[in-house]
Amino acid sequence: MSRCRPPALRNTALLATALTLLGCAALSAPVLAAEAPADGVYSTESAKAAKSLMLDVVHAGTRLVAVGDRGHILYSDDQGKTWTQAKVPTRQLLTAVYFVDDKHGWAVGHDAQVLASEDGGLTWSKQFEDLKREAPLLDVWFQDVNHGVAVGAYGALLETTDGGKNWQDVSDRLDNQDQFHLNAIAAVKDAGLFIVGEQGSMFRSPDWGQTWEKLQGPYQGSLFGVIGTAQAHTLLAYGLRGNLYRSTDFGSTWQQVELKAARGALEFGLSGATLLADGSIVIVGNGGSVISSSDNGETFSVFNRPDRISLSSVTAAGDGNLILTGQGGVHTTQPNGAEINNKKAGL
Repeated sequence: MSRCRPPALRNTALLATALTLLGCAALSAPVLAAEAPADGVYSTESAKAAKSLMLDVVHAGTRLVAVGDRGHILYSDDQGKTWTQAKVPTRQLLTAVYFVDDKHGWAVGHDAQVLASEDGGLTWSKQFEDLKREAPLLDVWFQDVNHGVAVGAYGALLETTDGGKNWQDVSDRLDNQDQFHLNAIAAVKDAGLFIVGEQGSMFRSPDWGQTWEKLQGPYQGSLFGVIGTAQAHTLLAYGLRGNLYRSTDFGSTWQQVELKAARGALEFGLSGATLLADGSIVIVGNGGSVISSSDNGETFSVFNRPDRISLSSVTAAGDGNLILTGQGGVHTTQPNGAEINNKKAGL
C-alpha cells in the first residue's frame, strides 16, 4: 500500500481545513525520549484561543480541559463560561486529551507528541515525540496513572507502564500489515480495550492492551470513533456518512443503528462521543450533528445545529448542558446541542 495516500483520520472533514496531507515517512523510526523545548517553543498566547479550532474536551475532576490547534490547551473552572490558556511546550496541533483523575492527564498530537500534566491541566510537559514519523497520534487512553496507550496514523500503537516516562512502540502487537490509521481507542465495560480506524479496521484486547485480536467489522469505510456504553460488553463505533454500529458482545457481532434527521437519513460524518453520568450517550459530527441516546445506543434522537458547524468532541458542562468543540472553538450548549441564547426560540 502506498504510504503517500491521503490519511482517513478522525475528524477528517474538520481537519481538512487545518492540516496538510501527511508525508511518506516510515514508521520504523526509533522511539526517542523527548527533550525539553527550546526557548520560546511554546503555544502562542491568544485572546481568541477559545474560538480557534479545538478537537477534544474532557473533564479533569470538575475542571474542563480542551486541546486543539497550534498547541492550544484551555481549561475552565466555571462549566465553560470562561477559559484560560495553559502554557504548553508545543505549537503542533493536538488531537486528543485524556485525564485518569482530577490531576493526571495526557494530550497527543502531531509529530507523535505526548504531553503530560500533573496538576489538572494547568501546566504541561513534553514526554515524547518522534519527528521522523511525520504523522500524528490521534487518541490516548489510560487505565491508571501508570498504564496508558496511544494510537495514531500508519498503525502507530504506543504504550507506557510508568506514567509516560518511557513510551514503547508496540505496533507489532496488531495484525495490521497495511498499517491502517488507528483513529480511536476506548474501554468497554467488563470487556477490555477496542480500537477502530481506517477502512473499517477493528481490534479488541480483553487483557487491556497486552494482546490484540483483529476483527471483521460491519463497515468498510473509515471509523472515526468508538465508545463503550454503561452496559457491559456493549459499544458503539461510528464514522463516515453517519454510519453508526452497535455491538453487545465486545465486537463479535454488530447491528447498524439507523439515524433519521428531519430531512431523511443522517449523512454527516460522526467524530466524537461522550458517556454522561446518567448513562446517556451523545455523539457529534460534521454539519452540526448532535445525536443522543438514553437506551445504551439502541436508538438516537438527531439534532442538526442551524449553523452546520463541524464538531469534533463533546462532554458534559456539569449543569445539564453540553460543551462541544470543533469549528469555532468551544461552545456551551443546551442538552440537545442548541445554543444557549437560542433556547427561547427552541433552536
